[in-house]
Amino acid sequence: MIATHGFSATITAHPGQGDALVKLLLGAPSLPHEDCVVFLVSRSAGNPDLIHVVEGWTSQEAHSRFFATEPAQELVARLQPLVADSSPYTDFVPVGGKAAF
Repeated sequence: MIATHGFSATITAHPGQGDALVKLLLGAPSLPHEDCVVFLVSRSAGNPDLIHVVEGWTSQEAHSRFFATEPAQELVARLQPLVADSSPYTDFVPVGGKAAF
C-alpha cells in the first residue's frame, strides 16, 4: 500500500515520562491497522522526554476514520497525562522514500 497522507508531531513528555510515552505509542492501535503504512516513533538524542512521531496513511479519510474509533480515542486519553507539550499537527503528502525497521 502507498501512503498518500501523513503527519509528524513532536511531543514533550513530563520530566521522566518519556519511556512511558514511547511505550504507549509503540503499542498504538494504528500499528497493525492496514491503512497505516508508516508509524515511526523516535526520541531526541539529548532529551529522552522529547518524542517525535511520523505516520503515513493510505488516505486522509482512512486516518480520520481510524482516529474517530474508540481504541484511538482511548490511546489519546491515556497519552494526555504524560504530555507536557506538543507541537502543532503538521500534515504532508508523502512523495517517496524508504521505511524499514
